[in-house]
Amino acid sequence: MVIKNVAVIGAGTMGSGIAQVFAANNFNVTLVDTEQTYLDKGIKTISSSLDRLIKKNSITADQKDTTLKNIFTATQLDSIPHDTGLVAEAIIESKSAKLSIYNKLNDIVNQDCIFASNTSSISITELAATTRPDRFIGMHFMNPVPMMQLVEIIRGYATSDATFDIIKQLSISLGKTPVEVFDYPGFVANRILMPMINEAIFALFEGVASAQDIDTVMKLGMNHPMGPLTLADFIGLDVCLAIMEVLYDGFNDSKYRPCPLLKKMVAAGKLGRKSKEGFFKYD
Repeated sequence: MVIKNVAVIGAGTMGSGIAQVFAANNFNVTLVDTEQTYLDKGIKTISSSLDRLIKKNSITADQKDTTLKNIFTATQLDSIPHDTGLVAEAIIESKSAKLSIYNKLNDIVNQDCIFASNTSSISITELAATTRPDRFIGMHFMNPVPMMQLVEIIRGYATSDATFDIIKQLSISLGKTPVEVFDYPGFVANRILMPMINEAIFALFEGVASAQDIDTVMKLGMNHPMGPLTLADFIGLDVCLAIMEVLYDGFNDSKYRPCPLLKKMVAAGKLGRKSKEGFFKYD
């Protein structure tokens, strides 16, 4: 199966990054979101990302133009071409919202089309149940997508070997390093990362050290490029909470209990960089 047409659902941080990577590798990309303003913001984000690559002499101005020309925008799912070979969904971490999209897509694209979710924690098996289980898979890209090499490829219970092989080779063609992961809560990346972030929040909550000092310990003591609280702000505290809740519910284990401070900050709208304030303040 040769895939040339790709649809990306969601023009936020992850969706725009995924669209950029596909378009830069000469795929025809239909980028879909609910409002044109979201799409315009996504295209602006992609353009700025490409400008940074030009400054680093990683790409040329002509390559930027070609990449942008490979992206088409739409506010309706039925604008996705029928012969699309892959739909990559990158919307909010909501099982019901994702299922609603997949159920609509069933009648829009052909039966050979593969559905891939960029979910960071929701069960691929559960998302695939009402659509096309054998042609459903997880493609968990890392943020920022154009820069990060890893893609977790998550097999659902019924994901076929053929689907896995296609997505593995596709990931390699994008210049990514695919890692096979089976369908357990949080997969690998977030099953390990999020409890560490949650524990850092508990350390702050219990007054063990200041936010800055907790991050300094992890940067200088563990050689992490950024501290866990800064990383939480970058990811979004609402996303961190959603993933911790999936882990807590999925494993029924108290070690995944979200820190009360994390829950309180999300309730207060202190979500990190995107709200200009989380564990730190941002201009």
